[in-house]
Amino acid sequence: MKYALECLPSVKQDILPLIKKHWELVALNKGAIKLNPDWEQYATLDASGILKIFTARDNGVLVGYFILVVNNSLHYKDHIFAVCDIIFVTPEARKGATGYKLLKYAEKWCIENNVSLLNINTKVHLPFDKLLVKTGFNFIERIYSKYIGK
Repeated sequence: MKYALECLPSVKQDILPLIKKHWELVALNKGAIKLNPDWEQYATLDASGILKIFTARDNGVLVGYFILVVNNSLHYKDHIFAVCDIIFVTPEARKGATGYKLLKYAEKWCIENNVSLLNINTKVHLPFDKLLVKTGFNFIERIYSKYIGK
């Protein structure tokens, strides 16, 4: 397994089938909110250096990704925060600590690049809290969601 920091153009085609699989496994409100990534916005964030795409590849095949938005905090301008956009490892690749190693790879990059806080959200119906606690994360916040669209 190889872990790397990649740019959007190098990973976009490989990530498309995984994003669809990820959406099918975890998304809520599928009948109302369809998968439709804003690739232009992702490209803008990537070009500005704010988007960080960490990947796990097994013999060159993408099996996991951890995408962070890394920027100075709006509330604490002296600190850089890394906020999880999305994290996924295919079920087939979860053996052998792939998720743990991907997370640690990204965390190491964050430490080396002066990130003060790394935030990761999980789905209540498919949590991976044990992994996060094992790697030193603290449960600090709850998020409530209500679909109000038409």
